[in-house]
Order: sequence, then structure tokens, then C-alpha cells
Amino acid sequence: MSTKDYLEKDYYKVLGVSKTASKDEIKSSYRKLARENHPDANTGDPKAEDRFKEISEAYNVLSDDKRRKEYDDARSLFGGSYRPGGGTGPGGFDMSDLFGQGGTAGSGGTGGERLSDLFGGLFGGRGRGGTGTRSRRGADVETEATLTFREAADGVTRSFQLASEAPCPTCKGTGAKAGTAPRMCPKCSGTGHENTNLGGFSLSEPCSECKGRGLVVDDPCDTCHGSGRGKSTRTIQTRIPAGVADGQRIRIKGKGAPGENGGPAGDLYVVVHVKEHPVFGRSGDNVTITVPVTFPEAVLGADVRIPTLGGFPVTVKVPPGTQNGHKLRVRGKGVTRKDGTTGDMIVTLEVSVPKNLNGDAREALEKFRAATSDHDPRDGLEARAKGA
Repeated sequence: MSTKDYLEKDYYKVLGVSKTASKDEIKSSYRKLARENHPDANTGDPKAEDRFKEISEAYNVLSDDKRRKEYDDARSLFGGSYRPGGGTGPGGFDMSDLFGQGGTAGSGGTGGERLSDLFGGLFGGRGRGGTGTRSRRGADVETEATLTFREAADGVTRSFQLASEAPCPTCKGTGAKAGTAPRMCPKCSGTGHENTNLGGFSLSEPCSECKGRGLVVDDPCDTCHGSGRGKSTRTIQTRIPAGVADGQRIRIKGKGAPGENGGPAGDLYVVVHVKEHPVFGRSGDNVTITVPVTFPEAVLGADVRIPTLGGFPVTVKVPPGTQNGHKLRVRGKGVTRKDGTTGDMIVTLEVSVPKNLNGDAREALEKFRAATSDHDPRDGLEARAKGA
């Protein structure tokens, strides 16, 4: 499924709920539709299986507050150029995540984890190693970076100090005091979920006793109070690619919070802020610059030396008779693109008129005016204005 397909899908319509629907309304509608379209209840009907897949895909996004917000923002603001981050996501949906074939339910990111919460009991989904303790993907982390204009154009390596959740350093993630250990949850037998009979088949939800961990802590750790999680501060270095724009949100895979019980790390999202440049501007992949030229240079033509973003000046030819605002293009002096090519530099010529003239300059201009008195740049202007 392409990113364009993903953003064009109306998950609210798929589940038959409004855009302001509560989580309970979304869950209720999903369970009803899942029961009606489940492959086990529609043997030999490929359309029902496709419908079930679509329903699960929609619930995957709308049941998670963060992913739902990203989905709503992407559809309203970014169109087809943006994919919500975090987890496997609907764009990479695989039925093996749901049925527990060829992989571990719940280990493929936040999307697969939520599906296993609902269907783990039905399809035998468990955590790695069959111990009943499910792996969990680490949380996504967001930070900001302020770049100079040139750093944004050329790319830069930056260090980030990140604070995120990690296994508790005191209990090493078990949640139990030293010398003790958590025990298997008696209510769910360590699976982390409990089944609900819906007639014909069952759905499963996170265990109300252990909150989906599959373990119960009788003597909790004093540091994390039994959660097994703590705060971690770390410094990482990462490359911000060339060509980023002000306000752009960059995803750096696997640099977020560490996973739990062998689960993958989350992703790091960097929101980029780009400082303005006193000389250069930007239009897409092109760098822009306004260059003043004198009246004689504009009239007679000239070779003008101008700076570039890379620091090495270039010489451009100003053609005779150049008008104010005329644009020239310097190839290959713009912003670096993803494929390694570069945009251009667009030069806007601005005729500079001196405010004060000495006697010789004024006399020369008077002679010029007399010599060009037959040229009236406003000839026919009034007639054109009346005829409009």
C-alpha cells in the first residue's frame, strides 16, 4: 500500500463512526464489525477477509490517541507527502501480525501490539520465547533542532541529549525488589490478556489484573514502584540530511526509547527550525539572492561578481538593457536534494538609483536625458488604462 493510498483511506468511514467519536465508540463499532466479518465466520468469502483486514487496519490507527492525531493531522495538513510515524503502521500491515504466523504477535511495533491485545487469545499470540512476557516496542521521542541556513541546505551532524523511558536501573526492568521476582499472573496465566466470548469466537483484551504484562509484582521496587520502567538520559549523534526545510519533522528510525523484553526501540522525531540568512533565501530546492546593479550596468550590460551559499563567488553576465527585477539562473548552486543533485541559484537584479549626485554625474545624466528625449516609457499608458 502506498503512502497516498494510506492517507486517502477514511478510517472513520470504515468503522462507521464520526471524526469526534470516543475511544469506547470506536472500540464498540470495531468489535461488532470484526465479529461480522471475521474469516472464521465467513469461510470461503475473500471479500469478508479483505473487509476484516480493512477494519483491523482502521482500528489500529484510531484506537491509539497519538496515531489518531498523526493520521488526522496528516490528512488535513500534509496530504500524500507525509506518513504518520511509529510502529509497523497500516502501510506495512501484514496478516501474519494478526494470526501469529511467521512472527510474534505484538513485536512488530505499536500497530501489531494493539492487534495482539485484541486477538492474542484467539490466535495464540505470545511474546518471544513463549514465556508469556510480551515484548514491547519503545516509545517514540520528539526533540527540536535549530540550524543555520547553510546547515539546512548542506546537512549536518548534531548531538541530542534525550530523556526517555527505559528499564528501571534498580530492578533491571522486573519491577520487583532485589532478591524477589515477579510471578506469573494467575488471572491470565502469563499471556497478558483475557478472552471475551462474543458468540462463535472470542476476542481478547489486556488483562485487568496485570495490565497486559503477564506478571504480577508482590514486592515492588522502591524506584519504579513495580512498573519496571525508569527515566534514561543519553546523548546520541545523528545526521540531519541536506535540504531540510523550516518546520520539517524528520524521522530517525530506532533512535527513540529502548524497547521492553527484547522489543525494538522507538523512533526519534526531530522538528527542524532554520534561521534566516541575511543575504540568501530559499524557494524549494533553489537558493535566491537579490543583487543590486548600477544604472549604467543595467543599461550597458556588465559582468557582475556575486557570492554563493558555498562561499565561492561566481560571475554573471548582466545583458544590456536589463530591467529592474530581471532574474538570472546559476545552475547547481542551490540546495542539495535527496538524490544528491542540487537546485539552482535564482538571481534577482535590482537597479540601484543613487540618492545624491555630484556635479559631473548630474551633468552627464542631463546630457543622457536630452539624448534620449524621444523615448517615452509611458507612451500609451493612459490609453491602455482607459480601454481596460
